[in-house]
Amino acid sequence: MQVLIDIWSYFAANILTQPAYFIGLIVLIGYILLRKPWYEVFAGFIKATVGYMILAVGSGGLVNNFRPILVGLKDRFNLDAMVIDPYFGQNAVTAGVGEVFGRTFTHVMLLLLIAFVFNILLVRFKKWTKMRAIFTTGHVQQQQASTAFWMMLFCFPALGDTPLLIIMGLILGLYWAVGTNLTVELTQDLTEGAGFSIAHQQMFGLKLFSMLSEKLGKGKNKSSKKLEELELPGFLSMFNENIVATSILMLGFFGIILLILGKDYLIQAGFLGEGKSFLFYILNTCFNFAVYLTILQLGVRTFVTELTNSFQGISTKLLPGAVPGVDCAVAYGFGSPNAVTIGFLFGALGQFLAIIALILLKSPVLVIAGFVPVFFDNATIAVFCNNKGGIKAACIFPFIAGLCQVFGSAFIASFIGMAAYGGYLGMWDWAVMWPVFTVAMKYLSYIGVALIVIVLVAIPQIQYLRNKETYFLVTEDYEAYRAKKESKMKAAV
Repeated sequence: MQVLIDIWSYFAANILTQPAYFIGLIVLIGYILLRKPWYEVFAGFIKATVGYMILAVGSGGLVNNFRPILVGLKDRFNLDAMVIDPYFGQNAVTAGVGEVFGRTFTHVMLLLLIAFVFNILLVRFKKWTKMRAIFTTGHVQQQQASTAFWMMLFCFPALGDTPLLIIMGLILGLYWAVGTNLTVELTQDLTEGAGFSIAHQQMFGLKLFSMLSEKLGKGKNKSSKKLEELELPGFLSMFNENIVATSILMLGFFGIILLILGKDYLIQAGFLGEGKSFLFYILNTCFNFAVYLTILQLGVRTFVTELTNSFQGISTKLLPGAVPGVDCAVAYGFGSPNAVTIGFLFGALGQFLAIIALILLKSPVLVIAGFVPVFFDNATIAVFCNNKGGIKAACIFPFIAGLCQVFGSAFIASFIGMAAYGGYLGMWDWAVMWPVFTVAMKYLSYIGVALIVIVLVAIPQIQYLRNKETYFLVTEDYEAYRAKKESKMKAAV
């Protein structure tokens, strides 16, 4: 038994939670199942792995570029608060789970295994479950397993290790399967049949806001343009270029905050070297945002083609009609590039207003914005909302999401006791959906668990009943799906 645990621990540490190699492994298996020549298999593995590494460089650069802003706002104004960020949340679980519940963090990896296997089984039996997507974003799975482990211990502190892990594994595996399944049609429509869905931290949010965006686009704002269709006149035409628009908007956003923080603070904190130009530090910080966003999009283009082509082998031989669920940043290579920047700005505005409200209301838990929720949640929501409802939807719904992320995180982190350890995951699903799950389990016990399972199992069944003709077609033959969809729309008119 120990040998199997050691093998799993090695696989989890080096492949499953290292998304570049996990995506590379999926491509490798897919091409082998398609019986491609060994050199094509090897080349596909390299392109997929390196492509994801490029994406990670872009993502990491964005996070690090924003760090002086977050640290500065916290230190400059003496704010002692909880940071809503997946990595701070994971650190909080590591630091507090033993002290609060007398358990070890090693249980998290077993929880991840149970949930992942359950996700695969749900998709394997999709004829009955109606679930079509595998959650393959390993580092996100680890972050979610950490937070879910704390929540489950909070609700059932006296439960033994085995039943605790099984119950939580079933709920988490269901959440992964149902969440990725919710984004299948949305992602296929956005990417014109690229053959993947989104597996991240805002899957239920994407579905909700996309539905609301579609209604917004069909109302009085039916003529509302998408961001990529917007042609600005005169000097405003420079905003038609994504790199120029991103750089100027970030200069306005970051530049003002950096000016407030001041040169002296930045030198004292070690962000700006003694004798270096404060002006060019601001320019570099703001322009680097556009640089890293461009790198991220290059990474998407590099590995998506390999993943899409190779997964045909897996979906044909092992999991018929299934698609992989991937990182939300992959969506940034499709639709309007400016939607990413717009989503970030309006999401940040929502978060900052919510934080000010917490301060004014003298909340016992003060929240500091983390870059991952404020950027990746809201930029992704804007990309999908712009595709469904145009410019207005891309502005309104990230702003609402920003409010939800702060208020929801403040409530749940205080309720379960994670706030005392300095961090909480903070992404949309975990600030809105999971607080509801946790309250249900805490006050209704096993009845709450049963209700959560029933609701999650019912969601794909309802999706299927609403679109029987095209439900499986969207992953099996996108062109046929689109033809049927267009035919339906014409008939409705």
